[in-house]
Amino acid sequence: MKIFEPHQVIFRENALEYPLARKMYKKFEEEGYLIKKAPAKGRLPIDYDKTFQQKYNQAKKTILVAVRSTNNFASCKPSAHYQLPLISGCPAHCHYCYLNTNMGKAPYIRIYVNHKEIFAKAEEYIAEREPETTIFEGAATSDPLPVEKWSGSLTEAIKFFAKTKNARFRFVSKFTEIEPFLNLDHKKQTEIRFSLNSKHIINTFEKGTPQIDERLKAATMLKNKGYPVGFLIAPIFTYPDWQKDYEELIKKISLHFKDEQNLTFELITHRFTDRAKNIIEKIYPKNKLPLDKNERQFKYGQFGYGKYLYPAEKYHELENYFQQKINDYLPDSKIKYFV
Repeated sequence: MKIFEPHQVIFRENALEYPLARKMYKKFEEEGYLIKKAPAKGRLPIDYDKTFQQKYNQAKKTILVAVRSTNNFASCKPSAHYQLPLISGCPAHCHYCYLNTNMGKAPYIRIYVNHKEIFAKAEEYIAEREPETTIFEGAATSDPLPVEKWSGSLTEAIKFFAKTKNARFRFVSKFTEIEPFLNLDHKKQTEIRFSLNSKHIINTFEKGTPQIDERLKAATMLKNKGYPVGFLIAPIFTYPDWQKDYEELIKKISLHFKDEQNLTFELITHRFTDRAKNIIEKIYPKNKLPLDKNERQFKYGQFGYGKYLYPAEKYHELENYFQQKINDYLPDSKIKYFV
């Protein structure tokens, strides 16, 4: 698996007022990356005279270092109470990615450097819900792991939540560069999950990501360091051999985690929006995704736009199948939700 290398790094001028941004600037400079500066607001210094597909691919290889507004944190059901907005975007090219709805044609990988302000806002949300525990999701609109070696964002979050009462942190990744977390005193306050899928789905749709065995190896290393660990199987597809392939996946997980008492699963069936379908077909014109709206059921989601889901009969078949297979192979694990 090739480690992510950005084509260019753009720093918003107001971001450079923060020590983290200046530290990152020096590191990118020493490593020989193309660095550009941009005003605090407005257009970025990039080539706009490109096709839609070219602009999309350019954005996927661009890191944008910026300051995040902390006015509000978005909700994050069913994964957590709130998103923790440290990173947005992802360098992988998963054809089905839901970020095609959120980020459209400009999926820059944004690293926000005002950690102190972001964590202060998190403390406000925690205080509002005390004495109940407030859970924050660090990967709602991103896969933050590929840029951790520059940002240190997840490391800082793990340290923050280790000393914060009535709060928990969790994030999910398809990537495996977990070495920065192995010697942290996390106090079991951070749950690290890995997004998995069948071998067929990874090879067909998850371009630029590690294979199953690499992800399971990283998860095992974290488990051995005392982290709560979980798996997100998503998106779940039906295709001719789906039952055989997903059973093989669950069996493989059980070989590593059969004795784990607190293993969690989050299960999400494939869905898509009109916006995502239009973008996917422009970027990946030869994709093999099942995007026939006539074979789906339309439903409005929590963010106000509609999604095309599997029909109820197929949905319940999938739900029953996964509940049974996970119970067969990993009876001590917990399914947090199936959607």
